[in-house]
Amino acid sequence: MLKLKVIACDVLNREISYLAGKSKHYVDITFLHQGLHDTPDRLREMVQAQIDRANEGFPYNYYNTCPHYDYIILGYGLCSNGIVGLTSSKIPIVVPRAHDCITLFIGSKEKYKSYFEKYPGTYWFSSGWIERGWQPGEIKYNAILKDYTERYGEDNAEFLMKMEQNWMKEYKSAGFISWDCFNNNDYYRDFTKKSADFFKWDFIEIAGSPSLMERIINGEFNSDEVLVVPPNSSISPAYDDRIIK
Repeated sequence: MLKLKVIACDVLNREISYLAGKSKHYVDITFLHQGLHDTPDRLREMVQAQIDRANEGFPYNYYNTCPHYDYIILGYGLCSNGIVGLTSSKIPIVVPRAHDCITLFIGSKEKYKSYFEKYPGTYWFSSGWIERGWQPGEIKYNAILKDYTERYGEDNAEFLMKMEQNWMKEYKSAGFISWDCFNNNDYYRDFTKKSADFFKWDFIEIAGSPSLMERIINGEFNSDEVLVVPPNSSISPAYDDRIIK
């Protein structure tokens, strides 16, 4: 049995928790706040701190009766280079070959590329993103508008909202990634449809897959799917199909 330390974004909480419960190995998980994606340097700092802590061994190991972790698994993609430079002093790091977590929800980097080419301009939703993130939609829009109005007045608030929503022009679809193994897809599908309606986007749904994350959490580290980083080496972007090196 392997001893695996997983350090992951909180948007993967439901999915990783589900797969960890099925794993044949010992899996110890630390989830970090989703908002760290917005500040890659802070993300790197926080993940590195957790890697350093994992290198110290199991928590509460007062009598030194348990071995150290065999691998540290990152539940992150490249994430705006937020994982670039991460290193481990003793334990190998396992990192998915992924630009971001959407690859983990879809099941492979090849499917990720295919869907992004087939559905350009799509903002992707998942159960984890809806639960743990602050997804675009009517609720978020009205909350921000109320805050701006209270702080800056109605006219300024309307101007700020127009500026706030400029980035939305890049999108034309809301895409829901469903996992058949979950029985709550209806709620999240409906949430995504409402967001699509609010922004006058198209709605699409694709079948995600737990296969990639399941293999990783079962200790199956295929070189075309993950990068195993030896101790005292660091993660770098590859700028090719490998994504990281």
